[in-house]
Amino acid sequence: MSAVSIVVFDVGNVLIEWDPNHLYEELIPDPAERTDFLTNVCSMEWNLQQDLGRSWAEANEILIAQHPEKKALIEAYSARWHDMVPGAIKGSVDILEELKTVGVPLYAITNFSSDKFSEAKKRFPFLSNSFLDTVVSADERVLKPAPEIYEILFKRNNLSPAECVFIDDSEKNVIGARATGMHAIHFQNPDQLRSELRKLALPV
Repeated sequence: MSAVSIVVFDVGNVLIEWDPNHLYEELIPDPAERTDFLTNVCSMEWNLQQDLGRSWAEANEILIAQHPEKKALIEAYSARWHDMVPGAIKGSVDILEELKTVGVPLYAITNFSSDKFSEAKKRFPFLSNSFLDTVVSADERVLKPAPEIYEILFKRNNLSPAECVFIDDSEKNVIGARATGMHAIHFQNPDQLRSELRKLALPV
């Protein structure tokens, strides 16, 4: 494969931490009840539909009709979204900034709802000023690991997959990226990421 010269980041749980438990540990103290709510009410599958472009208003309406007694808990998922995001992952952002400083071309592909990503960019300026292009799933109506979402990045920016390395905390998204011809790193922590990037001769 070609030498890697371009770095493509995922956002959630690579550059910023995201976990609904940060909010719902407060709202639903009982662990079993909380697990049931996040598995069977505000589930990952339900949340992914917002990452595909469904509005939060519609998402709430659907679930509240099914679980009217949980209306406040359902609405909190969107209204208090920032409580699920305690902050940036500093070590990863340090790597991002180092790559940016030395002129490595940086891009992002993220499964994210459009409005929450807009909010995240205001809170975390590096999401606005680091990337030459960001492919947001909700804007494109396609989710990782579908090959189409990676192809959007390549075609829109005239990139060769073999020159790119993609970083994601989800193994299935890493596998999806590799299937398109990209190098890919399954993110575990910033130290591991730095080590993997150095193996690709990137300046970190």
